[in-house]
Amino acid sequence: MVFPGMGPASFDDVGRFMVANRFARELVSVADEVLGYSLVDAFREAEGDYSEAAQVAFLVNCLASAEWARAVLGVEAEAVLGASFGEKAAVAFAQALPTAEAVRMTAELARCMDEYFAREHTDIVVLSFVRTPEEKLREILAELDEQGEWHDISCYIDEGFYMLSLRESRVEWTQQRLRSVGGMPLYTMRPPLHSGAFGGLRDRIEHEVLSTLTFTDPKLPVVADQDGTLLTTAEQVRTMLLDSVTRPLRWPDALAGLKGFGIERVCVAGPDSLFGRVSCTTGNFEVLPANPRLAMTPRRRPAAR
Repeated sequence: MVFPGMGPASFDDVGRFMVANRFARELVSVADEVLGYSLVDAFREAEGDYSEAAQVAFLVNCLASAEWARAVLGVEAEAVLGASFGEKAAVAFAQALPTAEAVRMTAELARCMDEYFAREHTDIVVLSFVRTPEEKLREILAELDEQGEWHDISCYIDEGFYMLSLRESRVEWTQQRLRSVGGMPLYTMRPPLHSGAFGGLRDRIEHEVLSTLTFTDPKLPVVADQDGTLLTTAEQVRTMLLDSVTRPLRWPDALAGLKGFGIERVCVAGPDSLFGRVSCTTGNFEVLPANPRLAMTPRRRPAAR
């Protein structure tokens, strides 16, 4: 079972699923009780792609999609992998943390991130881009070094596909240089993550959030999205969540970890426009999507005989 990273998803994209799908409704009810407010209402009214409500809604929609896949598509998972924000769903699905606690963790992590980046690294964004050969990217990064500009690759998504953390004032220059070598800039996002520069956030999350949670050994092996390591203990899962703040996501390595475990087929559960579609995923696995749109599409019944 693969849980994708979180991308922009409006209430219009998933709202009907959250109120109509039986698995989603059950999880929304759990979230409402934990949060003390209506998740659906808060998500409908939230501003920004990564608000607290949006992050909890993403968790709920990923887990509900996975439950739908098990019930309707007959998916039986032997291992679980979550990319970036998808790690939280992976931890809950593997039962290393109860669902209610995973909801609380997600909300508190979102608040921590908001407060931290409101004061620290306020000018840092993440630029994603494709079609950029590694050697050409090294040249561009060397030029940034010569200019005294801080930068860090936060995500290695696929061949020629990266996400780079840098100062917002250097985004336009970097986009132009990427285009000059045949690259294609995609979008810029906040908040930044997956960089060693954010050690202060890692420490805060460890002391203010994860120290209040009791993790257990996962019922399914969890594959770390940083390096593909197979995690089987509570402490390893906890460390993975912390490392996600300061270590880059390496999607090809994570998939290699799955493949090394003997996995040949992956179910990508949750709203996804990226992780289940890149060539390193589709070229190595049979991919079965399970997302809110598919779950809400009427399924044809076998013809009567």
